[in-house]
Amino acid sequence: MLARANRITEGADYRRVSRGPRSGTRGLVVHGLLRDDATAPTRFGFIITKRVGVAVVRNRLRRRCKAICRELLAMLPTGLDLVIRLHPEAAELDYAELRRKVRRQALALAERLGATAIPEVCSCADEVA
Repeated sequence: MLARANRITEGADYRRVSRGPRSGTRGLVVHGLLRDDATAPTRFGFIITKRVGVAVVRNRLRRRCKAICRELLAMLPTGLDLVIRLHPEAAELDYAELRRKVRRQALALAERLGATAIPEVCSCADEVA
């Protein structure tokens, strides 16, 4: 489970981040914003509508995304808020493909926002590409 400090919990925060820049692919879109406090922990939020499927499918996707985001915490700088919006096509992805897509979009968006990645993680660019 993601620590509470690493989760977006307020509706106003979801709306603010969702209006920001985004990076997407078939099945998902990642929205992001840099917070004013650059030392604040990176936070993640998830939007999975009922169009994606029944509750079992939505919850499985949410759990998978949380696990992927735990890995991403080590790769992303502090002060970043990301909201991952999953579309119905995401329900058809296996874990490895979902992981690859989320990581690629999140890292691309962080770079576009001007957030600097942690140096030792930058060497894994071939895995993300």
